[in-house]
Amino acid sequence: MSTGLDAIQEMLPQLSPGEKAQLLQWVARDLGGTTPGIDKTPGVCGGEARVMRTRIPVWTLEQARRLGVSEATLLASYPTLAAEDLGNAWNYVRLNAAEIERAIAENED
Repeated sequence: MSTGLDAIQEMLPQLSPGEKAQLLQWVARDLGGTTPGIDKTPGVCGGEARVMRTRIPVWTLEQARRLGVSEATLLASYPTLAAEDLGNAWNYVRLNAAEIERAIAENED
């Protein structure tokens, strides 16, 4: 008798690296409501959500996106970022819209 895990194990080698990364994000989110690649540390960036291992707040990236800055321009402006980091940030924004709205409003003043 095959289980769901058996089916996943059979399919795993057929997935592309991007699909495997997406699968990991779904599992991580399901396990703890966290967003991979995004961190909050008291005393760093005011405790705001930021791209892991950087001091780039998620709200900053989202505000730039709203102002029409392209992902290519963001990646060129922040050389330490990878496309995956932007994907993680956009996912965080989607899951935490009220928090990001508050951060943008507080930092516009």
